[in-house]
Amino acid sequence: MKSFTIIIALTFTTSSYGQNKPADFGLRHFQTIYKGDTVDILVKSKKGDEQKKKPLFLFCQGSLPIPLIIKYTDSSGKEGIYNVFVFNPDSLSNEYHLAIINKPYVPLIVGQKFLNRDLTYSDSTGKFPRKYIERNLLDYYVDRDIAVIRFLQNQLWVSSDKLVVAGHSEGSTIAAKIAYSFPKVTRLIYSGGNPCGRIVTMIEQQRAFESDTAKYGEQAFDKCKTIIDDSNNMDASNGDTNKATYEFSIPPINYLEKLKIPVLITYGTKDYSCPFNDYFRVQMMKQRRANFTFRAYVGVEHNFFPLKANGETNFEIFNWDKVADDWRNWLKKP
Repeated sequence: MKSFTIIIALTFTTSSYGQNKPADFGLRHFQTIYKGDTVDILVKSKKGDEQKKKPLFLFCQGSLPIPLIIKYTDSSGKEGIYNVFVFNPDSLSNEYHLAIINKPYVPLIVGQKFLNRDLTYSDSTGKFPRKYIERNLLDYYVDRDIAVIRFLQNQLWVSSDKLVVAGHSEGSTIAAKIAYSFPKVTRLIYSGGNPCGRIVTMIEQQRAFESDTAKYGEQAFDKCKTIIDDSNNMDASNGDTNKATYEFSIPPINYLEKLKIPVLITYGTKDYSCPFNDYFRVQMMKQRRANFTFRAYVGVEHNFFPLKANGETNFEIFNWDKVADDWRNWLKKP
């Protein structure tokens, strides 16, 4: 959903480069084929450790057709790129090879000036690519990503004794279902997701802005009924297709509560999904599920930015690297 899952953090923390190959940005580029589609994969390894055998850390990208490498030119003419992993992956690369997968039929490297204001990619028709829309589905991403994991674990420099899958926002749902579907996953990081599904987040978002004369929440229920009643509709003229929204609205709690592996759940207390993560946290406490760890970041929103006194997002304070460091410390625990 465009309205609440854009990774705003992409517009912060940059590095200066001027070339057009992933290697120029300290990244390795791999390709594999999944159901006839060419899949672009970027891997971040510690410099000098590219061939050293380490376990894989797969980060599942969030929503929308946003290229992994976005080039920009600042006011002084200096070129750079936005963060590929949202967070700085350097500390995690000490122990892992980090991988991220590009969205289907979206160019891997694009200049910002060729993208929409929200950094999404549109083709020559001014719309999201048709082949992207056809594949922008939960089950496609889960099956594709499992195929990529198998491809990477066949590389001599990837150890198969551990496998960490992480995801933020839409990517958290993908990561949760991968962990549920693929027994080789040894740890899951579920970040900024809603364990009760996308539709309830859509409703909560509208509740925050409604009044007795502007009943946005009730309107959201009407929209949700339309999606549910026509859940196989692949028309994307108004954003995500009904089918995509419906698949991402199947509560991830269905996958999460069945997991026996260690799971870390991170979320901001000002995120619309916070009450649902709090609810799930209580349920896991009641069940005495020691394999779940919850980390709530107080006063921050969906992408871990704090809110100002007037309720606006304070983009000057970037907390993503702190969150990633907490992930790393959790991964070190037995």
